[in-house]
Amino acid sequence: MNSPQLSNSPIRLTSFSHGGGCGCKVAPGLLTEILRGVRNFPVPKELIVGIETADDAAVYRLNDEQALIATTDFFMPIVDDPYDFGRIAATNAISDVYAMGGTPIMALALVGMPIDKLPLDVIGKILEGGESVCAAAGIPIAGGHTIDSVEPIYGLVVMGLVHPDKVKTNAGARPGDVLILGKPLGVGVLSAALKKGALDAAGYQAMIASTTKLNTPGRHLANLDGVHALTDVTGFGLLGHLLEVCRGAKLSAILDMLRIPMLAEVEHLATAGYITGASARNWMAYGEDVALDAAITPMQRALLTDPQTSGGLLVACEPAAVDAVLEVFRAEDFAAATVIGRLESGPARVRVTT
Repeated sequence: MNSPQLSNSPIRLTSFSHGGGCGCKVAPGLLTEILRGVRNFPVPKELIVGIETADDAAVYRLNDEQALIATTDFFMPIVDDPYDFGRIAATNAISDVYAMGGTPIMALALVGMPIDKLPLDVIGKILEGGESVCAAAGIPIAGGHTIDSVEPIYGLVVMGLVHPDKVKTNAGARPGDVLILGKPLGVGVLSAALKKGALDAAGYQAMIASTTKLNTPGRHLANLDGVHALTDVTGFGLLGHLLEVCRGAKLSAILDMLRIPMLAEVEHLATAGYITGASARNWMAYGEDVALDAAITPMQRALLTDPQTSGGLLVACEPAAVDAVLEVFRAEDFAAATVIGRLESGPARVRVTT
């Protein structure tokens, strides 16, 4: 079937990019190699969170009441509609502040565009989409930087604030913690189907609704003592980002495949072969640390490694805090948030059961 988005758009933004959204992240294994030699530098005592555990943002203590959160995220188009592309990229960047338990305060725009190939009104729509999300988050775009680029690139530098004692990292989980996922999986699959003209209007709307939904529950979860770790699921897929949680806390995780929420039609599309190349690269990077029950199908494995652009929050909390965590998600209109597994003592590995 033909995607209505593709047929109505005179310019296909995705045709300019070799990979879209968080699916164009450098593969986890290669990223580790790249960063291996750049960790030996002086670290000030005020730097609460740096690059040690591959967290969502850096956090710098300003005083006893405030810490500055700083993050950046940018990528090539995952959709053809310029306004939607801008919204998705901005949502993805801002949500890293929420994933640290903070509140965003300001953004800077990062813009790289093939000036000789894209009309100025198309570029303007991308920026307008980003501005609309910043307005929804209550923050200004206070500046930025632009370059003439071969591929369209858009994103933000985002800064936020959090109380130093309420920072939520990806490394604080404890044995016995319950795992809660805030958004359904499947954005990578939907984007693969979109690029091949196989995504219908309902599928496209589901994808846009998910990728433009700010992870605002994070700033409220910071106030719950029972929440021990927090991150968001993006380019490395659910398994990749859960493994970061496990490695940071030196724990094992058990996932219940049947409890993991999926966007509508995703399993059907994945079975039909609409899977991103990033999904396979993710598995190659960390599959040796994952044990799959025999009943797990290749399609299900692909969904577990599916790169999520602007994906959901992954929460590790004590069992007694589950109801309070889910209440926060429901209050922020995250109806799909659900318990998907647990953490226990053991090596940093993930086991997936059915």
